[in-house]
Amino acid sequence: MANPFGQMKDLYKLQKEAKAMQKKMREQKVVGESKDGRVVLYMNGAQEFEDFEIDESLLSPEMFDILKKNFDEAFKDYQKKLQKEMAKDFDMDKIKQMMG
Repeated sequence: MANPFGQMKDLYKLQKEAKAMQKKMREQKVVGESKDGRVVLYMNGAQEFEDFEIDESLLSPEMFDILKKNFDEAFKDYQKKLQKEMAKDFDMDKIKQMMG
């Protein structure tokens, strides 16, 4: 018969480790930039938006489509950089320990 208190302890440990990992991800800062550099996004490793910069030349109504394109490029750049950072920090042994 399984020990329910042992399972709760394991669950608590997993939850604590997940919160620590989430905190670490929030501390990691990643910058995404459009190809022409006119839009820059500042986000963290938990994929939370923090700030942005937009070149003034994109702030007129006729530039709206280009602004959208630049935001899309900047976000894709952010995602690519985040994946590289996460792969660099990926510790298989730690994941195995968390899984039991």
